[in-house]
Amino acid sequence: MTSVLTECAERLGVEASPVAVMEATLARVAEVNGSVNAVVSLRDEAALLAEAAAVERGAGLLAGVPVAVKDLANAAGLPTSMGSPLFAEHVAARDDLFVARMRAAGAIVIGKTNTPEFGLGSHTFNPVHGRTCNPYDLSRSAGGSSGGAAAALAAGMLEIADGSDMMGSLRNPAGWCNVYGFRPSFGLVPSEPKGETFLHQLATNGPMARSPQGLAALLEVQAGPDPRQPHRAGTFRAVDVVPRTGRIAWLGDWGGALPMEAGVRDTCESALREMEGLGFVVEPVAPPFDAEALWDAWITLRSWAVAGGLSLLYDDEATRAQLKDTCVWEIARGRALTAMEVHRASEVRSVWFAAAAELFERYDAYALPTAQCWPFEGTWEYPCEIAGVPMDTYHRWMEVVISASLIGLPAVAVPAGFGAAGLPMGLQLVGPRGSDAALIGMAERWHRATDWPNVRAPRL
Repeated sequence: MTSVLTECAERLGVEASPVAVMEATLARVAEVNGSVNAVVSLRDEAALLAEAAAVERGAGLLAGVPVAVKDLANAAGLPTSMGSPLFAEHVAARDDLFVARMRAAGAIVIGKTNTPEFGLGSHTFNPVHGRTCNPYDLSRSAGGSSGGAAAALAAGMLEIADGSDMMGSLRNPAGWCNVYGFRPSFGLVPSEPKGETFLHQLATNGPMARSPQGLAALLEVQAGPDPRQPHRAGTFRAVDVVPRTGRIAWLGDWGGALPMEAGVRDTCESALREMEGLGFVVEPVAPPFDAEALWDAWITLRSWAVAGGLSLLYDDEATRAQLKDTCVWEIARGRALTAMEVHRASEVRSVWFAAAAELFERYDAYALPTAQCWPFEGTWEYPCEIAGVPMDTYHRWMEVVISASLIGLPAVAVPAGFGAAGLPMGLQLVGPRGSDAALIGMAERWHRATDWPNVRAPRL
């Protein structure tokens, strides 16, 4: 397995040393970040070069690798704005757990990556740092909520990046930026121990990268048990990832239940035909569960989780006035739910988990697009309709990702190709819990045959 530092050095055309890679990384950030706005809160160059010079060869899996932490997580000494003016001046006193693990593995934190306000919405803009642009068309969205991370990867500013995924936030921006994103099995990457993971099991941290090997290396560092967490799923080893094929169930638009913009399905189906040529077995299948039941359960549990985390800001009229409208709507909706509504949503989740298990008896993974539309105009807050179908919430257009999120399944987003307008689309492969290495192995087989991030780099 090639080291992440070596991959980064080869792409940048420099010696595989921490100082040379850091110099080239900062030069690339200076060259393109002004137009993309993916990396925020960039640290001082002299301090970063001194830190790179102090790295010992082989001192950790990520020794000398520049990283930027998503601006929802704490990195000691850097601001954690979460895209909100309420926290614009907040400087973290300590690292979050996965950030500490990245530093312990030798990674050098150069700054943060941009995110929507509190990570809500699959479009990266906020009143603190502004909008992140898609490197393939600066007038378009880079997706979200890990849009800053995906855009930084696509633009060649980073080789690997952390992200988080509740409603596709590691998958949607990866698909729209022609890179890789991985949502791990729930519990594999522990969250911050805040005492809420007994009830809220919808979101997880995870890796993004320009290659599946980068995903595997970062996941090994992020993963592993933490005794303070109630749900633990063991460890992950990058060496267990080997190129492989598998049986894939193609769900398309979920039997017509998910409206999709013209060209989205065609692009994904073209990629799947290429996968068949590589030895994958791909079969279209009927929807394994009722789409509306999944959606109702999802928005109930999501609104409940969001309200639980942000209610204190909602209770104070002064702070509520500084929240974006969709955030206020989500909190209010969650607070209005009854206990039995939440319970019924949880029951639906359990039934869907059993149905998915039956599907995985016949297939190694099921496949869906990473989004239902192409990267949209950056000036929009969200798409109000897709293919003539009105969207009844600010996130309905990302319904395609919820089947994995609802029951904690691992999912890898791989580049699927480009549409008629030259914009990228991704394909998500979703597997049973614990199939993380197998899914990244499928992505590696695809990457070796296509190498989309390098073959079709953005022209910035």
